[in-house]
Amino acid sequence: MISVSIACSKPFLNRCIRKENPAQEVATRTGLRNYFQEVSEDLESCSVDILWLCVIAFVFSLLTLVLLRILPGLIVWLVLLAVIVVCTVGTIWLWVKWHFETEQMSSEAGEGAKARVNNYLYYAIAATVATLIVYLVILVMRKRIKLVVQLFREAGKAISNMPFLLMEPILTFISIAAVIVLYVYFTMWIESSGMLRVENNQSAHYVKDTTMLFTRWYNLLAFFWFCQFIIGCQHMVIAGAVACWFFTRNKSQLGSPILRAFGNLLRYHLGTVAFGSFVIAVVQFLRATLKLLMYSIREHQNRVTTCIFECCQCCLQCFEKFLQYLTRNAYIVTAMHGDSFCTAGKNAFRLLTNNALRVFAINSVGDFVLILAKVFVVVVTCLVGMELIQKKQGLHHPYVPIILVGIFAYLVAHCFMTVYEMTVDTIFLCFCEDCETNDGISRPYYMSRGLMEFVQNSKKALAVHDSRTASTLREGKAWTTDEGSGSRKKLTKAISETVD
Repeated sequence: MISVSIACSKPFLNRCIRKENPAQEVATRTGLRNYFQEVSEDLESCSVDILWLCVIAFVFSLLTLVLLRILPGLIVWLVLLAVIVVCTVGTIWLWVKWHFETEQMSSEAGEGAKARVNNYLYYAIAATVATLIVYLVILVMRKRIKLVVQLFREAGKAISNMPFLLMEPILTFISIAAVIVLYVYFTMWIESSGMLRVENNQSAHYVKDTTMLFTRWYNLLAFFWFCQFIIGCQHMVIAGAVACWFFTRNKSQLGSPILRAFGNLLRYHLGTVAFGSFVIAVVQFLRATLKLLMYSIREHQNRVTTCIFECCQCCLQCFEKFLQYLTRNAYIVTAMHGDSFCTAGKNAFRLLTNNALRVFAINSVGDFVLILAKVFVVVVTCLVGMELIQKKQGLHHPYVPIILVGIFAYLVAHCFMTVYEMTVDTIFLCFCEDCETNDGISRPYYMSRGLMEFVQNSKKALAVHDSRTASTLREGKAWTTDEGSGSRKKLTKAISETVD
């Protein structure tokens, strides 16, 4: 029920709203109005610097992709070395700290000092166990880590052959922004609707019936669904283009894989994306409902009910993450074979479970490297911004432009790394499918020579691959002798694509 003063109201979008803005009154009393005025002046004076910093964030994001393309092995192993060094140094420091506290503690020390020493001992033991686990995981997963490096290299090749894949997040961002605007617009209509009831000629009450209350929840579910649908469309287009690139032997004959993937999405796979996004949206809707329920009965909660609500919220969040991961891989299988969502989800789950160790290596090492790449772009942009903005005279709050530039740098880096992550996942599932479908001998692999080193019959497959390449070269030599230099150039390009 909404109460609105009739004398102090005005029309807005065919709705009746108050003339006085409570936010403005609060801002005036607390001094926030002056703060926002100063911030707007700072942003206006730093507008040129902010524009240059945005360009720097874009350039460093591209530079990071180039480094991942050229030096993936060096970057991955440097990251793993940094993790090992941090774990080792932290463990040694905890043991030294425990030893120092033990020597400082006298025999007549109180219970507080003994508890502090015991805590350091527990921390040191836990850090030692964690460090040993990290050592064992890296030792056991060293061959799979090499596969991660090769997948990063293949993803760089795919993006360099299809650079317009990097434009996909821009379309996604614009579409999600439009959905947010529509959600806010419809929310205003819903919240300002109802049966008008006037009391004492001074206030008007908008009373909502059951249908209007249902519309409020319907609008929220539609918002979740449309957002997940747009993200699913992006995943489907990227997966379709990368799968087309992977299963094309001669990469010079790709054509327009992005347009082909987009056409397949519109013609065949909209229902698959709609169903997958709806499942995720339902889980998000349940989480929002549970959160509202917790807020509505917060005054009557105790420790038991709070623990139950938190456990349910955690379970729903974990289930949502699992669904998002499985749905993304189901989109990849759909892009490869054109299966329905349920069939693609089952096949994707089978491929992932059959290659569990490889999946673990990719999700742990690969995602960690991409997160550090985002941090690298944000930190470099903020450091450059501090040098530029701090030189400005007369700024009231110089940290505000730096924070805004850091947020923009993170969004730009996240857009690029999301495409890279989806490309890596698609190439990995294509690699698993290629291993199951072909044997490299009677049925040649589609994968490159670098990926052939990670299959079971790698030696035989590489020998057959080299013999076929040699025969192609011999045939090409005889053919170019008759056809001339122009045909020789074409054949040399085709052979280089085959060898790669």
